[in-house]
Amino acid sequence: MSGLLDGIRCGECDCNVDWSEKRNTVASIAAGVLFFTGWWIIIDAAVKYPTQEEFPHSYHTCGVIATVAFLMINAVSNGQVRGDSYSEGCMGQTGSRVWLFIGFMLSFGSLIASMWILFGGFVVPKNPIVYPGIAIFFQNAFIFFAALVFKFGRTEDLWQ
Repeated sequence: MSGLLDGIRCGECDCNVDWSEKRNTVASIAAGVLFFTGWWIIIDAAVKYPTQEEFPHSYHTCGVIATVAFLMINAVSNGQVRGDSYSEGCMGQTGSRVWLFIGFMLSFGSLIASMWILFGGFVVPKNPIVYPGIAIFFQNAFIFFAALVFKFGRTEDLWQ
C-alpha cells in the first residue's frame, strides 16, 4: 500500500511556463476581467431595477469616479513617480506623484462612498431591495482592485 503512488509520473509534461515573461499579460488580463466584472454587476442591477425609486440614478456617480481614478492611477508610470524616466513632462516627478495621489484619493473615496450608499441607502433603512447597494459596492471594489492589479502587477522592465 505504501507504493501506490510511486508509479504516477508528474514531471513528464513539458509545460514549463516562464511566468516572469508573461507577467504583464496575466496582470493585464486579470485587471480587465476585474474591471469588466464590476461594470457588468452594475449594469445587471440597473437593468433589474430600472426605476428611480428602486435604484436612484445618482448612485452611478461612484462607478464613474472609480473609472476616472482607474485611468488616473495608470496614466503615470512607476518610473515617472520614482524619477527614473527620461522626460520631465509637464511638472516632472512632483506632478506625477500629485496626479497619482489624486487618483488614489478618488479611488478610495469612491469605495468609501459606495459603502456609505450600501449601508445608508439600503441596509439601515431596511429597504426590501438591497441588491443595488451591494452591486454598487462590488462595482467599486472590483474597479479598485483592477486598478491595483494593473498598476502594481505589471513590470516596466518587460516593456523594452
